[in-house]
Amino acid sequence: MSYRTRANMMMIGVNVFWGMSYVFMKMGLSSLGSFTIIALRCLIAFFIAGLFFHKPLRQITRKTILSSAILGFLLFSVFAFVTFGVSMTSASNAGFLVSLTVIFVPLLHCLLVKKLPSWPIGLGVITTLTGIGVLTLKHPFHMNAGDLLCIGAALCYAIHITLTGTFTKNENPIALGILQLGFAGLFALTCSFLFEHPSIPTTLSSWIAILGLGVFCSAIGFICQAIAQHYTTPTHTGLIFATEPIFAALFAALFLHELFTLKELIGSVIVVAGILIAQLDNLLLKKRVHYQETVPK
Repeated sequence: MSYRTRANMMMIGVNVFWGMSYVFMKMGLSSLGSFTIIALRCLIAFFIAGLFFHKPLRQITRKTILSSAILGFLLFSVFAFVTFGVSMTSASNAGFLVSLTVIFVPLLHCLLVKKLPSWPIGLGVITTLTGIGVLTLKHPFHMNAGDLLCIGAALCYAIHITLTGTFTKNENPIALGILQLGFAGLFALTCSFLFEHPSIPTTLSSWIAILGLGVFCSAIGFICQAIAQHYTTPTHTGLIFATEPIFAALFAALFLHELFTLKELIGSVIVVAGILIAQLDNLLLKKRVHYQETVPK
């Protein structure tokens, strides 16, 4: 199994945790402010990850700190845009619009390399976006302030994915993954003191929510993302992230007793098909490399 395949499998595992994050968020918002939740999840993740992976932090440079601050700000922006966007639009519209990350990532990558995407990537993006639409959209579809915030979240996350792929090529991915959580937590904590009344969880459900968000969805999730992106491309990362609505729907059905309808099942199948189509790009690349190596000079 190649390193890229293992990285892609790791990214799918990360999306399992992030699908669960919607359940944790719903549990936490009943007693805590939005910025407070973001601050707690990121700072808990920062200290836990720093405790287990303290060695890479001993070798950080100014460049690593600057890169982590940029990623941390983008991460905080994603969380903030999503939280406030969902409060002003329907969940179905938000799910679709945040998943526009799938489109923004290859577009940003194409702008950076000044090259159009290959046909498997292009077809995979279109198929995946179609599946997301089937999975999340409801009639009628309209645009409001909340929708625009969700589009902002998708764009910030696409930039985060693209920059993570760039930064991890030359810097320690574990150090980046840990420090970005610390910076995101500091940005959120500042906003919590400015706009909310920060507090710690006082109920069992809110503690479960915060620890779930901090340990699994943040500490494990974002460090695994940073490590995986060292071995895979930003475009494939963005496509795999499209599985998040599938896991979110499954966990919502299991723990929040929301129905997983036939429409959602069909959308999930289309999303997976789009991701598999995009993976053809890897096979074609291997064939081209093998052909170039075997053809007589």
